[in-house]
Amino acid sequence: MKHRALLLVNHHARQAQKRLPEVKRLLEELGLNLIEESTEQPQHLYEVIKRHQHEVDLVIVGGGDGTLNAAVDALVETQLTLGILPLGTANDLARTLGIPNSLPDACKIIANGEVRRIDLGLVNGKHFFNVASCGLSVKITQRLTKKAKRRWGILAYLITALQVIWESRPFSAEIRTNNQSIRVKTVQIAVGNGRYYGGGMAVVPDATIDDQRLDLYSLEIERWWQIIPLLPAMRQGRHIHSQSVRAFSGQEIEVYTRKPRPINTDGEITTYTPAHFRVIPNALSVLVPSNE
Repeated sequence: MKHRALLLVNHHARQAQKRLPEVKRLLEELGLNLIEESTEQPQHLYEVIKRHQHEVDLVIVGGGDGTLNAAVDALVETQLTLGILPLGTANDLARTLGIPNSLPDACKIIANGEVRRIDLGLVNGKHFFNVASCGLSVKITQRLTKKAKRRWGILAYLITALQVIWESRPFSAEIRTNNQSIRVKTVQIAVGNGRYYGGGMAVVPDATIDDQRLDLYSLEIERWWQIIPLLPAMRQGRHIHSQSVRAFSGQEIEVYTRKPRPINTDGEITTYTPAHFRVIPNALSVLVPSNE
């Protein structure tokens, strides 16, 4: 019996336009019956998924982490299985799940992979896969243009980050978790559910997307140049061992700031402080590479 799949592709994603015909052909050859819906606005994905929920067995999302984030609330409500086509620039959720950037291989995983239940983060009622953060990452999101991502790919994140770090100024925050309250002066607070964010940086060295916990780090530097030695360590999450980084884990975390600060979830600004984070264990089914 053929699986019926809703195929949703963000046409603004970096590889979408030129690779879509190939993707459709591969998926159909692998035995999937496709209902294709394209949307120019990722925020419309919620409505599209809800409209087709009784016609399909799974939802295939083609795009980057922002596109996946736009679909996550509807996926939670419908409990449809997710298949991922990494068509974006960073593809951090795909990286966390071991899904390669090769589209033929990603299509094979959708057709023949195994189903894995993963956790989700929730902040102020908004689900996220990878990381929710405030501070530097928000400014990077605000500064990073679609044109730069198309032109420079993953390098665009590094170039923009260096520009933002130069201008960074610490802010005060209160973090509450595990029955304790901590006041910090920081340039970045990141709360991770998955492993990777920001084009391949790790939240902490041992983070997984089904460990039923959130991992927080606070980057407490006073001068912009102090972050430079930390950048290589951030690729593996080893920055948490630095004296200028505070890190801990918990199932629920609250962050308060003097004035509302925007929060970036999976690369999109979706809410503001005060922020209540919690982990939702085993929230969603995703197709991942088989262990065989």
